[in-house]
Amino acid sequence: MLKFLLVVILVAVVIYLTTRAIQRRGIAPTPRPRPKRPEPPRFVGPDDDPDFLRDLDRKRKHPEHPEDPDA
Repeated sequence: MLKFLLVVILVAVVIYLTTRAIQRRGIAPTPRPRPKRPEPPRFVGPDDDPDFLRDLDRKRKHPEHPEDPDA
């Protein structure tokens, strides 16, 4: 069993070194990094919107003025 394991390790090392030598010489192309996909748009809930939270706070402090000051 030990001899089999040593043979497998030896074959793996030889394959690794051969691959590295080929890549360094430029015979085989090096794998190109994949382009990053754009992230999908992130949906922002109203509880993450500072304007929404500011408006809620204003309505809570001054319930007698429910109209929008920007309108």
